[in-house]
Amino acid sequence: MLSVKGISKSFDGFLAVNRVSFDVADGEILGLIGPNGSGKSTTFNLIAGTLRPTAGSIAFEDREIAGLPAHRVCRMGLARTFQIPRPFRHLGLRENVTLAAFYGGRGVASRAEAEAHAVAALDLVGLPNDADATIAGLGAAQLKKLELARALATRPKLLLADESLGGLDHAEMERAAEMLGRIRRDLGITIVWVEHIMGVLMRVVDRVIVLDHGELIFEGSPQNAAKDARVAEVYLGRSH
Repeated sequence: MLSVKGISKSFDGFLAVNRVSFDVADGEILGLIGPNGSGKSTTFNLIAGTLRPTAGSIAFEDREIAGLPAHRVCRMGLARTFQIPRPFRHLGLRENVTLAAFYGGRGVASRAEAEAHAVAALDLVGLPNDADATIAGLGAAQLKKLELARALATRPKLLLADESLGGLDHAEMERAAEMLGRIRRDLGITIVWVEHIMGVLMRVVDRVIVLDHGELIFEGSPQNAAKDARVAEVYLGRSH
């Protein structure tokens, strides 16, 4: 479904991502992990269209998307969440998600159709879908759910989930991870999941890739990643 070939990104001479290549199969959950500053978010931004790669190719369903603006990438069926939710505070829950469905969705022709997608997305993540529900008082877990609902309302084929567990307690993390598995199972959406909290992620993903200083250092099963000496070194230090 997604083929990343030799992508690099340089910022004023600093190479944040260096010739990274990987594929994502239709229907899988791929974990993208690495320590702080490893290039995870930059890689996400390159795929989603927020940044233009310095070099390399990104193909989504055999169509080149490298360098396309984010709104065009989204309308092709590739949606993303953000680490820090930034909803429209003056709009209600349903309005926030309807806006995403209308402007980011594929082939949405009317507000009524966008609202229907919004109601379904809010139901899926467990948030109120009535017209009077407001954002006021939402906690970290609920804001993460709203962020996910906005992405799902665009009806993506592939979802880029960016640190969906950040700021959540253990029980909330388990529920969020289970929800991502259900999205893949029930909706058939392929997922690439960037996460710092590996304990939960490793139980959910089919495969994992590890970045360090902008380079891909491991690709394989979660079980093999846990046993890999270089992966252990970048997370735990050489003395481990």
